[in-house]
Order: sequence, then structure tokens, then C-alpha cells
Amino acid sequence: MSEKFSSMSVFLDSENELEAFATRLARASNLDLVIFLKGNLGAGKTTFARGFLRGSGYQGLVKSPTYTLVEPYSHDKDKNIYHFDLYRLSHGEELEFAGIRDYFDGQSACLIEWPEKAEGYLPEPDIICQLDYHGRGRNLRISAMTEKGEHVMLGMLPN
Repeated sequence: MSEKFSSMSVFLDSENELEAFATRLARASNLDLVIFLKGNLGAGKTTFARGFLRGSGYQGLVKSPTYTLVEPYSHDKDKNIYHFDLYRLSHGEELEFAGIRDYFDGQSACLIEWPEKAEGYLPEPDIICQLDYHGRGRNLRISAMTEKGEHVMLGMLPN
């Protein structure tokens, strides 16, 4: 029997609201997390990653790793955040050659855009974020997939 974990849907009226939500998620986490970011081009996946990085204390430039595949960000001497963009990936096997397993070290957060491009080559996500257009805003459906993801989502609830 599989466990049921939390999910929620929120409407985010602006890019600022999307960033603020991702900031709250980062602050509720301990940065040992795998998050899949799903949605069409321009849906806000990189905006979400920027908010998560800001919530983790990173203040520098956040760019989409579309051409580099992964962009590393140092949180402190022991914690890193890796932002992956797999849009241009031809086959998930390419990740094996790039040493993908080294990034999932149990001490880092990994934000992965276009995870469906590498199905079978990525670890199970703790959280899946599905972003969809709705007028000028975005609908975000966030689902916990593991106990760790559930713990983070519960940490986002108001006291």
C-alpha cells in the first residue's frame, strides 16, 4: 500500500507572488531536497528556481541553465543548490556521462526543469511543482512525493 502525501493548488497572480511562494518553500526546507519543476515554456520554472534560491540566502544572479544543463549555487560551505534545465537533453543517458549521480549527495537541493526528458535517470522527487498559465497568472500544483517533501510542505503552513 502506498502512502498518500499532501498536495495543494494555488493561484499566483504575478511573477513576484511565484517567487515569494518558492522563497517560503526554501525556508521550510533543509536543502536536502529534489524538486521537479514541470510546465510549458515560459510557465515560470526558472522564476520558481530564483525564488527558491533567494529563500535559501543566495543573492547573486540566477540564470537559466538551458545551455549548461546545470548551474551550481553555493549556499554555504556544506550546502549547494543545483538548478538543472533538461530542455535540450536528447536522451536521459547523457546525464550518466555528465556524472548526474554526484549531484544527489543528500546534502544539496536539486531543482530540475523538464524532468520528463530524463525519466529513469533521476532519483524520485521529494516535491513536484506543476506550473500552468491561467490568464496573466499561474496555477501552481505542488505535491509531496516523499515523507521529506511532506515535512517541507507542512512547514509552509501558517502557525
